[in-house]
Amino acid sequence: MPTGKRPAGPFTPRDFQLVLLRRMADHNPGPVEDARRELGASVADMREANRRWQAMLHSHRSRSAAARYRSVLGEPESVAPRRVGDLRCEARQWALPLWPDLRFEVLVADRGAVWNEWLVRAPGARGPELRTLDDLAPWSCTVDEAARAFAPARPLQGSAPTRWGLALTAPDRTGVRHEVVAEFTWGLLQRTAVGGREQGPPGG
Repeated sequence: MPTGKRPAGPFTPRDFQLVLLRRMADHNPGPVEDARRELGASVADMREANRRWQAMLHSHRSRSAAARYRSVLGEPESVAPRRVGDLRCEARQWALPLWPDLRFEVLVADRGAVWNEWLVRAPGARGPELRTLDDLAPWSCTVDEAARAFAPARPLQGSAPTRWGLALTAPDRTGVRHEVVAEFTWGLLQRTAVGGREQGPPGG
C-alpha cells in the first residue's frame, strides 16, 4: 500500500500571493488575514506555500530566479528596458489579483540575475495622495511613492531581503513635522514609527 504524502501540485500564482502575505504577516497581521480569506486559504495553506517556496529557493536543482518567476506567474504582463544608475536591466511585471492597482516587478540584469523584486504601482493606476502622517497607512503606498512624496527620504537596510526601510520627515495633521521610519515588505508599506514609537491607525 502506498504511504507518505500525496505529491504536491504545481506552485501557482495563488501560492505565490500566500508567500508574499506570509512575510507581511510579521508586521501587519490584520490586512493579511483579510487577504488570506479572500484567497480562500487557511493558515496551514499559507505556511505550506511558504515552505515550498523556500524549498525551491534553496534546492540545488533550482532554476534561476528569473526563470522561477516565469514558471510560477506565467509570461509577464509587460517587459521594458530599465536603467537604474549604471545598471541596465529589464523590468518584468505581473498582475496579482490581491492588489489590482499594483504589479509585481522583477528587475532582471545580465544572464538572468534578479536585481530587485517588489510591488509597484500599476501603469496608469492612480496612486495615493501622500501629504501627512495619516496618509501613511498600512498597504497605502509603495517604496517609490513614499520616497517621492516625502523627499528627501533616506533608504534604510531592511531586516530581511524582502524588506526595505525609509527615513523621512512628514507633517502631522496640524503641520508639525516628525522624523519617521517607514517599513516596507515586498515594496508595500507595512508600518511607520515616529520617534521610535510605532504609529497606530489613522485617527487612533
